[in-house]
Amino acid sequence: MKRSALLLAAVPVVATAVYMLVPGGSDGAAVGDGPAVSASPPAREQAKERTESESAEDDRVVASRPPGLADPAKKELAQQILASAENATLRWRETYGSIEDAGDGVGYTAGIVGFTTGTHDLLALVEGYTEDHPDNGLARYLPALREVDGTDSHEGLDPGFTAAWQAEARTPAFRAAQEAERDRVYFDPAVRMAKLDGLGTLGQFVYYDAMVRRGPDTGSDGFYGLREQAMRKAKTPGQGGGEKAFLEAFLDVRRAAVLAKKPGADTSRIDTAQRRFLREGNLELTTPLTWQVHGETFRVP
Repeated sequence: MKRSALLLAAVPVVATAVYMLVPGGSDGAAVGDGPAVSASPPAREQAKERTESESAEDDRVVASRPPGLADPAKKELAQQILASAENATLRWRETYGSIEDAGDGVGYTAGIVGFTTGTHDLLALVEGYTEDHPDNGLARYLPALREVDGTDSHEGLDPGFTAAWQAEARTPAFRAAQEAERDRVYFDPAVRMAKLDGLGTLGQFVYYDAMVRRGPDTGSDGFYGLREQAMRKAKTPGQGGGEKAFLEAFLDVRRAAVLAKKPGADTSRIDTAQRRFLREGNLELTTPLTWQVHGETFRVP
């Protein structure tokens, strides 16, 4: 999380490359009751706890919504859009073994959502995986991963960690572990929160992409902090607000947070992907889709 894109594809000869894959399906929108607006850090923590805990009432609300991004075809589409921004490809299953230090202060970034050695999620992935598969090729790096957690250091990881990651990523078990950790930490909480806020499929993706990039954190620039700032500007559909207006506010807040941290940063995943879908009125991410990220054009027919 909190990382810059990893480019796996070759630089295209023409200024704009076009990528195409087979499409997914479509679903209905979600509306209903949502959490109240509050401006305090405890409120962010309560929203995070609400998303990650089981509540009979919240479960009922979520179950009453259309599948949205949780529909298998839409989830596949979500991974394609995410991979276009993270790895310059729609073929997200080719990124299990991706690993590099992009020089963004979070150490190594790796795998299908860019788990990082500096932001704890890569450590949590390897720890959980090792519990189930103690003889895996990454287990010997756990002491070093614990030492570098929270830093950009490679101490104890070089020179063998990247090769070990790539080798382990060829195993079905580690691929499954990456997907399970993605769902547990990012996808499921984001979709659940979006449904509780009354958002449809596009809004659920907007939350998911922000959760991946900003982390499931309650700080001012974490996902829950950004959501709270957006709620000060516009009501969620669950509070009776307009879906487009709220998503515009959320994307505005997220874009401002990116530029505040790094002036001049590329915000195309917001500007010419998510906001493009929003301004086209495509709240359910109905295919065909066309968008641009990092100067490249992607299409799902």
